[in-house]
Amino acid sequence: MKKLSFLALVCAVILTAAPVFAATELSVFAAASMTESMNQIAQMYQKADPNVKIVYNFDSSGTLKTQIEQGAECDIFISAGQKQMNAINDKFVMPGTRFNIVANKVVLIVPKGKNATSINNFSDVVTDKVKLIALGNSDVPVGQYSEEIFKNMGLWDKLKSENKITFASNVKEVLAQTAAAAVSCGVVYSTDAATSDAVEVVASAPKDTHKPIVYPAAIMKDSKNKAAAEAFVKFLKSDVCANVFKKIGFAIPEK
Repeated sequence: MKKLSFLALVCAVILTAAPVFAATELSVFAAASMTESMNQIAQMYQKADPNVKIVYNFDSSGTLKTQIEQGAECDIFISAGQKQMNAINDKFVMPGTRFNIVANKVVLIVPKGKNATSINNFSDVVTDKVKLIALGNSDVPVGQYSEEIFKNMGLWDKLKSENKITFASNVKEVLAQTAAAAVSCGVVYSTDAATSDAVEVVASAPKDTHKPIVYPAAIMKDSKNKAAAEAFVKFLKSDVCANVFKKIGFAIPEK
């Protein structure tokens, strides 16, 4: 009887120590410019649904798109540009789940307190005021918007010919280079500029020089956590999340 009691006790301890459930891990691939807002939202959602753990992958939208195409496990993709979502839409996006989550603006920034040449508008980039400018590269939405702006202003060819551009892999890298005064200026989203005390905005992109900056989001067809993904997307569309986005500096697109 004593042996049986001991065995029963051991089994009881093991069962008590075992977790009642394993939290669902939801993989969310999001544009680097959404880092601050999405981290806040993850903290809020943990209280709303403790059974779901949000696991983020922040990077340039082009890099995230490529990772999805190469088979990376992703439940939800949030891109900073329509181009990247369009590229995977038919093959990877779950029909009926795509929506526009936020809108943004493009601005010209300089290192705070270190704008000795008084850079104050986008046209200054082709003058002696600017020795080096940081831009996102061609597969990064902020880089694509930057190129579009300078082309529409008739400055792109001259800017390239002067060899003033240092290309970054994502918007956070542009921000970091400018904050460190490694460049004279950089082009980022207004929301990224707002996250750093080491830079200041000197100009917004001139009107009608680029397409509207609207971020699409969608659930992936191959998601292994469809119910959890749908619930999180519903949360992202709520007024609570809209307030977080607005405080960071995003706008909410009209539905």
